[in-house]
Amino acid sequence: MNILVCIDDTDNLESRGTGELASLLSGALEEFGWGKSSFITRHQLLVHPDIPYTSHNSSMCFAARLERSCPPARFIEYAAEFLQRESATGSDPGLCVVLSDLLPDPDALIDYGRAAKQRVLDKKSAYGLAQELGVHLSEHGGSGQGVVGALAGVGLRLGGNDGRLKGQLAFGMPGETRSIGLLLEHPLVDAVRGLDGTQPTVTEQVELGEKIKTVLLEGQSVLLLERSETEEIPWRTCSRRRLKDY
Repeated sequence: MNILVCIDDTDNLESRGTGELASLLSGALEEFGWGKSSFITRHQLLVHPDIPYTSHNSSMCFAARLERSCPPARFIEYAAEFLQRESATGSDPGLCVVLSDLLPDPDALIDYGRAAKQRVLDKKSAYGLAQELGVHLSEHGGSGQGVVGALAGVGLRLGGNDGRLKGQLAFGMPGETRSIGLLLEHPLVDAVRGLDGTQPTVTEQVELGEKIKTVLLEGQSVLLLERSETEEIPWRTCSRRRLKDY
């Protein structure tokens, strides 16, 4: 069974971030032998005075394939207890779990995710859509406002064209160079392309920058590059500022 899992609003300014909790939850799924998880994506939602958030108003999502020995209800029960136990004081955690293969209207969920990047949404709309689509959505402390971001994050991950992957990729020190072919050997890099859509050849060289990250495009983990100023080394990895749009 393929599932998507998203959590939101689990932290405060002194606690572990939501991304770390998503990593622990994803890791537990594999440690218990319940299935196999994929990479975690961070999805930026609307920043607005009417929306409470800790620092950036982003949710964290991962895909997983459950073994037959682990019914979805078993994982959902564990995830709910995990958030109840691990979320920080004062947070408003939400959990969303979608059975991807059984989702009747993926476009409705994708549209909700996109809407959460543009306007203020409320819990009523989130629960209404979740019930309509048969999606698990639950709150685990505080106001429970995190259900909005959790549902939106699943929609954005499902759309396949939003979010940065959690964590940084290690290829070498900033200023060093690597070939496109070598970058493609990394297990978390599905494709490498330029910001302008150009597809570099495997022999072209890339100057490494700091905090190298991939983004989710067309359902793949894509390493985006920007043009450099030399012909010998035509590419460089994108700065964190250039990736803020993702």
